[in-house]
Order: sequence, then structure tokens, then C-alpha cells
Amino acid sequence: MSALETPESLPWATVWTASSQGPYPAGKPTAQPDLRFVFPDPARGACDQSFRMVLRPSLWGSHLRLRFSNALGARDLRLAQVHAGLQASSSALVRGTNRPVLFGGRASVVIPASASVWSDAAALDHVPEAHLEGRKLAVSFHVEGESGPMTWHAKALQTSYVSPPHAAPCCADEGEAGFPYPTASWYFLDAVDMRADAPVIVCFGDSITDGSGSTINGDDRWPDVLARRLGRAGVRAAVVNQGIGANEIISPAAYDVARPTDGGPSALDRLARDVIALSGVSTVIWLEGINDFGHGGASVEDVIAGVTAGVARIRAGVPGVRVIAALLTPALGANIETHGGPQVEAKRRAYNDFLRHGGLFDGVIDFEAATRDPQTGGLHAPMQPGSSIGGPGDGLHPNRLGYQAMGAAVDLALVAPGASPDACK
Repeated sequence: MSALETPESLPWATVWTASSQGPYPAGKPTAQPDLRFVFPDPARGACDQSFRMVLRPSLWGSHLRLRFSNALGARDLRLAQVHAGLQASSSALVRGTNRPVLFGGRASVVIPASASVWSDAAALDHVPEAHLEGRKLAVSFHVEGESGPMTWHAKALQTSYVSPPHAAPCCADEGEAGFPYPTASWYFLDAVDMRADAPVIVCFGDSITDGSGSTINGDDRWPDVLARRLGRAGVRAAVVNQGIGANEIISPAAYDVARPTDGGPSALDRLARDVIALSGVSTVIWLEGINDFGHGGASVEDVIAGVTAGVARIRAGVPGVRVIAALLTPALGANIETHGGPQVEAKRRAYNDFLRHGGLFDGVIDFEAATRDPQTGGLHAPMQPGSSIGGPGDGLHPNRLGYQAMGAAVDLALVAPGASPDACK
């Protein structure tokens, strides 16, 4: 920050995201605890409960603001006692760091169905910014009454915490006693902004961006690896993850909240919320398509038409943005019946050929070369055993080793112009 700048003069940059989907329990969480005692009736949702959502911002700034989403809700969502502090361990916070977050100067807010709302700015004056790298933020809030169907992000790969139903608010408490129930998902909170003069790189995709097969609480998805590489190279940039497990580009044609699919709204439907509405977006990395071929049985031509329309919407909504294609990783031989056969493999290769040579994108990242075994045509064998729940893996989703290889395959100069192309692999 220069001598003429003040924290309030800096722009907002989105530093963490979780794509809204649902309503709960539609989605594909990883290692989810049994939540029948936490949310006994999904139609009623949360009932007078406090949430403590744990997340890792990709960079920190002097102030933050929070976006809460009721995008897949069916009634007004009433939130109160919103706080933000530093996680110590479990659901406990570092003493003296929990700060109230207001909405138009008020301690509570009502979010209508299908809407979202940003909070006021809250100062992060408790710890020097240099000491915050890698730390996790804990955002606490209380749902007043019944929420109804809950907007959530199923696959957090991060443990957060919830109070029992019909409990008194405990969001200001920095201890852990009020939050006995763990969850492997995020609810209602879908974006965090910081005051920071930094570009924002949006990683947009499906389960392979969402991190299926990666570690729990390890922050080892390929966007996390990319963010760490940029930091080590001295590049101040935010990297945010807008992946949804099982997501497709062109399907469903219309998302029916009463009969939701696990993959959430189509990529085309969610672009406005998950890319265009974010703060400070400079680059979008697009890694989508394999589920259209596997789950949806779509043709290569239809998927190309869909991605072409999507890129046009991004460029119209974010002037000057760079849109980078990421080649689809191998699926051949995967033990997911819909994805592992030769027909899907033929479509995947044709689609990747378009991404390489179609002229639609500002650059290409070769995730295929980073993960494909040239002898089998499938995912490299050491990249297959699961790093989250263990086991042999499914042959489609990389493990921690695979995601490290993907993150290392990104040319930093491609996604953050000015960075050294060989830095910190």
C-alpha cells in the first residue's frame, strides 16, 4: 500500500468462494458425517442454529466483507450475530480475534429466496497481515427460526461446525462448546472479499476443480497448489475455487429446486453468480466438460457450443478478462461406468483438440499431459489411490499427487502476466 493509499481506498478482491448448489442434501460431499441429528428435516432446514464455517482465504487484506446466499432457498433466510475470527483449532478461535460483521449497520439481515447479500466492511485489526498467510478464517452466524431448504456447497473438504437445533446463539463465543457437530460442507456463505489491490483468478469447473480425491483439511486441490506457487513467486493474487462435483456445462437445461441434481445448476446458468459478480476478476481457468460426455451423453458439438456461449458471457460481463482453457484429464478405464469407456474417451480427445486449436481462449493449460499415462491412456497409476477417504480411487479423480502435478503444470505467466513462467514448480 502506497503512502497515498488508505485501506478504504483499496478495491475489493474476492479471496474465497464456494459455489452455491442444492438445496441440501442434493450434492456430492466427501466424508460427510451423519447429519440426521443436525438437520432432521431438510425441508425445514436449519432451526435456530449457529454455524461456524471454516475456510482459508487465498490472500488477506485490511478489511473483509462476506456474501451470503439464499440462491436455492424457498423462503426468507434470517441471519443474526454474524462474526469473523481466526480459527485456533477445531471450532475454537484465537482469543481476541472474533469480530462482529454488520449489514447496513445492523446486526441481522433477511435474505429473500433466490437472492444474496454482501455484508458491510469489517476491519481485520487484530493480527498483522504478514502473520495471516495460510491461516483459516472462521465465519459464525445464527439462523433465526427455520431456514427452509438450505443453499450449500457440498464438497468442502474442510471441517466446519454447527450447533444443535433450537439452540441459543453462540457466534460471539470464541470457545468450542456451542458447536458440537462437525460437517464437511459449507452452508449459505459463498464468497469472501478483502481490501486488496490484487488480481483474482477464478478456477471454474467440476469435481476435479472441487477437489474430489484430495485431502481433508489439507487445502491440496489444484487451485490451492496454484495459489501457493504464486505466493512463493512473489505474485500477490487471489485464486478462488468455483468447482462443483458432477457439474455439467449444458445440463440441466433448467434447474428445478424442487427436484435438484447433485451437480447443481449448469455452468452456463451459474456464470453470473460464480464468475461475473465476483470482485477483481482478471483471469478465468475453465475446466469443464467430462460430465457432459459421461453423465449427460452430450455430443462434442453441443458441448463446444456451450463452452463458446459461456466464454462469450464471461467476456461480456468482465471486460478485459483473460479466459484460459484447461485440457480435460484422462477418464479412460475409470471405474465410473458412465465415464470410463472408449466413447467418452473419443469425445474427450476431440473436445481437447478444440480447446487447443479452436482459437476461443487466451491460452491453454495441459492438464492432460500432467496426468495421463501414455501406456494406458488413463490416469497415472500413482495418482489414483484416494487421498481423502482412502481406497484405490476411481480412476477419474486425481489424488494429492495428481493435483500437485496439475497445479505445477500451470504457466504462472499465463494466468498472472508478469510472473516468472518457471517459478516455484
